[in-house]
Amino acid sequence: MLLLPLLLSCLSGPASPVEVKRPRGVSLTNHHFYDESKPFTCLDGSATIAFDMVNDDYCDCRDGSDEPGTAACPSGRFHCSNAGYRPQYIPSSRVNDGICDCCDTTDEYNSGVVCENTCKEMGRKEREELKQMAEVAREGFELKQTLMAEASKRKEEKQRKLSELQDGKKSVEEKVEALRLLKEAAEKPEKEAKDAHTQAWEAQKTAEQAAKDRARAEEAFQELDSDADGVVSVAELQAQAELDVDGDGVMTESEAQGLLGDSSQVDLAQFQSSVWEAIKEKYKGESLADAPPLPKTPVEEDPAPQPDPHLDQLPPDDDYDDEDEGEDESDEDGMDEEAKAPPATPSSDDKAAEDESEKMPPYDDATQALIDAAQKARDQFEEAEKSLKETEESIRSLEKEISFDFGPQGEFSYLYNQCYELVTNEYIYRLCPFSRVSQKPKHGGSETSLGTWGSWAGPEDDRFSVMKYEHGTGCWQGPNRSTTVKLACGKETLVTATTEPSRCEYLMEFLTPAACHEPREVVHDEF
Repeated sequence: MLLLPLLLSCLSGPASPVEVKRPRGVSLTNHHFYDESKPFTCLDGSATIAFDMVNDDYCDCRDGSDEPGTAACPSGRFHCSNAGYRPQYIPSSRVNDGICDCCDTTDEYNSGVVCENTCKEMGRKEREELKQMAEVAREGFELKQTLMAEASKRKEEKQRKLSELQDGKKSVEEKVEALRLLKEAAEKPEKEAKDAHTQAWEAQKTAEQAAKDRARAEEAFQELDSDADGVVSVAELQAQAELDVDGDGVMTESEAQGLLGDSSQVDLAQFQSSVWEAIKEKYKGESLADAPPLPKTPVEEDPAPQPDPHLDQLPPDDDYDDEDEGEDESDEDGMDEEAKAPPATPSSDDKAAEDESEKMPPYDDATQALIDAAQKARDQFEEAEKSLKETEESIRSLEKEISFDFGPQGEFSYLYNQCYELVTNEYIYRLCPFSRVSQKPKHGGSETSLGTWGSWAGPEDDRFSVMKYEHGTGCWQGPNRSTTVKLACGKETLVTATTEPSRCEYLMEFLTPAACHEPREVVHDEF
């Protein structure tokens, strides 16, 4: 932007043009080398020739400086004055080649081609464009000054907030520690009360189970005491084949006596204390006949059918009565159905009652009060701990933001936590300054990282003109994607173009007022 005033002044044209006599094709800045009153010395010093040999259409100097106005020297240069527009040099080989290269037509002075001088019109158009660019630069720099002022205030505010958070963190930590101690103090009696409640419930269940077991033992004793003499004898125990000890299906006298503790008989107390424990898993008394099967008891498979020896002895040609056979089959089917009938299962009411009995009763008022107090202490502690974590996260976020290099006066800080998109025919490109660059298919698909913030990468004299984003998603059998962002002055903040000049290396152009420089007046060279 520093060249805009120069170009504008060059294109505006001199107020009082002065004609300086010089050979054709020589610029005003070099005219003093061409003094017709002296021999001409080649600009490279290779030779000195008579002045009338300048522009004689014969190349005498190795650098072609003796033929600035002809096409004689391949290395010569012809200067177009282009009054009203920008002066320029063209190769001498283009002089009088039938094509107008200078807008003032001076390069075709002897070719016979009639050219139109377009310098004034070209100068007018370029002046208009440069004027617009200068206006953008001026307005952009004014916006930049506003950005710098806002950045300074924003940085002061964030540093103040950071200090407040750091100071407040100490009090929050102290509060968390105090609430932690209160929570632990409240949880100790809560645990003791809950443990006592659970132990009492377990003891109650154990006592109830023991009472049920004693009642069952007494009922079994009454059933086994078939003669109702108040004792269970060896003979009475032998009648219970299911109590067989060695599994041979026969309850022997010695086995019965062994179950009775080597006694011939036992009374109720002895039966409950020693005998019942040994037989209760096998005993199937009258009271248990209708009881449902115990859970996890394996279901016995039906025995394999045995061949009937009588049927095997019948002659193969004997006739049978169809009706009798049908009746027999229906009888057998009925027996099978009866045999295969599923065992009775407990009703839903019984199951609900059993589940209810297994459910721990509610806590008493005193225990519940301790639980409520402990829960309140836990809630207060968790809320304070959450507040501490949020404070620590805010401190980390502010420290990270403050640590970024946002330019000499922080002018780029307004870009932080902002994102800008460019939509093309195929992709949506997204630039989040100081964070990341990504691309996403326009018509659906997953996002691809084109790099995360790396550093400022401009030249030494303009370091804040280029951003570098690195370590993006890896290319197939290639490097990780990366993006170079070139910043240019603009009144608006937007991404203007994205290209991929090399595989997996992207180039993004980004306009921002923060990239505008202060316009300066520069003294221009003469034509």
